[in-house]
Amino acid sequence: MLYYLFTYLDHTFDFPGAGVFQYISFRAIMAVITSLLISLIFGKRLVRVLQKKQVGEIVRDLGLSGQKEKQGTPTMGGLIILGAIVIPGVLFARLDNVYVLLILFTTVWLGFFGFIDDYIKVFKKDKKGLAGRFKILAQVLLGIVVGATLYFHSDVVIKEKTASQGFVVSKTAFNIENERATHNLFPNKAVKSTKTTIPFIKNHEFDYASLIAWTGKHYRDYAYLVFIPLVILIIVSVSNGANLTDGIDGLATGTSAIIGVGLGILAYISGNTVFANYLNIMYIPDTGELAIFISAFVGACVGFLWYNTYPAQVFMGDTGSLALGGIIAVFAIMIRKELLIPILCGIFLVESLSVVLQVAWFKYTRIRTGTGKRIFRMSPLHHHFQVLGYSEPKIVMRFFIVGLMLAVMTLVTLKLR
Repeated sequence: MLYYLFTYLDHTFDFPGAGVFQYISFRAIMAVITSLLISLIFGKRLVRVLQKKQVGEIVRDLGLSGQKEKQGTPTMGGLIILGAIVIPGVLFARLDNVYVLLILFTTVWLGFFGFIDDYIKVFKKDKKGLAGRFKILAQVLLGIVVGATLYFHSDVVIKEKTASQGFVVSKTAFNIENERATHNLFPNKAVKSTKTTIPFIKNHEFDYASLIAWTGKHYRDYAYLVFIPLVILIIVSVSNGANLTDGIDGLATGTSAIIGVGLGILAYISGNTVFANYLNIMYIPDTGELAIFISAFVGACVGFLWYNTYPAQVFMGDTGSLALGGIIAVFAIMIRKELLIPILCGIFLVESLSVVLQVAWFKYTRIRTGTGKRIFRMSPLHHHFQVLGYSEPKIVMRFFIVGLMLAVMTLVTLKLR
């Protein structure tokens, strides 16, 4: 919204300083500052309201150290995160951008269903919350909307350099946000495509449409039959992975912030002609605007950590965790870096795998021997380390270190191929 206001002031009245809102970098900085302030200032007030309303977490007795002390800690803190993401996103991003609209829809949609789940747990006193099938349904419907929009919308295009074209430096390239360099650096016409980025591969692009090339020469017309189910799978997996990671104070929030920084860098370079040209990656017009949204995302997570770090004053609940995972998944898909998710979101992946392996092995051994056996002391994985005697702060900090390493490794893949 402010982009349009200051653009009007700049063009109509030559208002001093108004032109700075044309720069993505400036608006991204303003978004992260605003989201931090919203989280810190209004977060404190919301925590007090939740405490007065006795919106307390119903903690399962897992026999873990410090578990009983968490009983009654306010939940639904994800509302702080959602507000700190949506408000700066609406204020500083361009709302005529299909990517921005899609990621805002994702945030509100999954935040709404997460809120319903927390509401049932807290006010209806039902520990199970919203039935799992309804959560999956919400994620599947989101996947259909996101997949169909990215496949059919006319503004979702990419630009690639010709095979013989090398690194080009134009006169306008030194102003890295001046898109007049686009024609010189990426002269090819923008095209619809289902291509994505493959890490560690020299010719690092894969077209999902090629999976059905065996059907005939018109196979590209039916690529959505592959693309949309893959989008659904990624959203469901990452969203639930974030939900499983939200088990100890600050873990999911801090991990999401680290992932957000990595995604922000990837979005900015993918939507900038100079960096895309230098790194020899596909240029995706208009995705640079997503750097503003993800800046708000990171600011919201860091601000929420003020209250969520050990010992937590508030839990995000499914209101926050479902939305965080969904945002990360959709964001990665939009900038065509979803195949980097296993690296960048390695913490989410390992947490999810620990649960899957634990359940599968228990059922298998129970069938074979009559007595179920476990791989881990407890799953998800962070609880395994708790049982081994590690303190929550130590577990969280070490997971953060691993998350940082994975984020760096993800960015390295841009050149290491």
